[in-house]
Amino acid sequence: MASLSRRMFMAGATLCGLLSSTAYAADTVKIGLVLPMTGPFASTGRQVEAGVRAYMALNGDTVAGKTVEVVLRDDAGTADQTRRIAQELVVKDGASMLMGFGLTPLALSVAPVLAQAKVPAIITSATTSAIMSKSDYYVRTSMAGPQSAVPVASWAAQNGLKRVVTLVSDYGPGIDIEKGFTDQFKKDGGEILGAVRVPLQNPDFAPFLQRVRDTKPDAVFVFVPSGVGSLFMKQFVERGLREAGIRLIATGDVTDDDLLNGMGDAALGVITGHFYSAAHDSPENKAFVGQVRKAANNMRPNFMSVGGYDAMALAYAALKKTEGDTDGTKLVEAMKGMSWISPRGPITIDPKTRDIVQDIYMREVKKVDGELYNVEFATFPKVRDPNTP
Repeated sequence: MASLSRRMFMAGATLCGLLSSTAYAADTVKIGLVLPMTGPFASTGRQVEAGVRAYMALNGDTVAGKTVEVVLRDDAGTADQTRRIAQELVVKDGASMLMGFGLTPLALSVAPVLAQAKVPAIITSATTSAIMSKSDYYVRTSMAGPQSAVPVASWAAQNGLKRVVTLVSDYGPGIDIEKGFTDQFKKDGGEILGAVRVPLQNPDFAPFLQRVRDTKPDAVFVFVPSGVGSLFMKQFVERGLREAGIRLIATGDVTDDDLLNGMGDAALGVITGHFYSAAHDSPENKAFVGQVRKAANNMRPNFMSVGGYDAMALAYAALKKTEGDTDGTKLVEAMKGMSWISPRGPITIDPKTRDIVQDIYMREVKKVDGELYNVEFATFPKVRDPNTP
């Protein structure tokens, strides 16, 4: 809040009041989409935008008698810009909803704006558990990080992997995921031989992987953010962990659909747990993948993309329920408890936490028709964030 000038705050409050009183009568509903379209996290923005556009292409741009307009803004992955852009979208552009937020600090930065404007912010990407407690106007269609870690821990314990080292990127989601895996793995009778945290910026995994190899575990459990998996996989092979008999198990971020083919055969056989695979076998997913490929130069959608798609599905469903009323509090109330069939499978917005409840799939990287895919082979249904009651 400190970086918002008092003048802008008061002007924003006044204008937001005017907007809320006239929003219902407006023929157009504006949704502010705030994403890192440039900078190191641009791939996240590109995927989320593709998911948003795919939903509108398949479902039209009108709902409850209103025309939906998406206003895209690039925050370049910088929290100060995210907050400023969110404020401008509400005050100047008249956005009735916000969505996007590629990283945890970006999502957290808009909490003061939400408190002032009382508009929903649908999180398509950020995964730290603590986000949801910071504003009653946050709703999430991505995931909470530990949701994928807990099933991987149970699967590992059930499949003879008794001694594991964890290796995660050292920031909020990584710490959440490390805890989720460790707690469940110990509960299931496993032993954690070591916990390795790697710097998020400019990571060099080689020395950390050497520590893992020297420990001689049955497996290493890994989380790195989307986009870093290719470097990790390269160094995992170069350090000889596979030849040493150390299994690689991970969250699905490591074998991101967007980058998987570029990893080559080194990725074959890697076991991951996640909420989405481009290979998910359902008519909803086939339509989604086909639309993204058609509109985005044959790009394969990943889990970021489906987070954007479902954010739009949630926004449309809420507008239908309110019969086009764009009052922010009414929209959030409408979103609570929503359930639908996503390209990822069945999902629900928990009415208490406003967080997503979803199936987590165990997958193995396999070659299908000459391409690498995360092929699902087991399902853990209706997984919630273990960090929330």
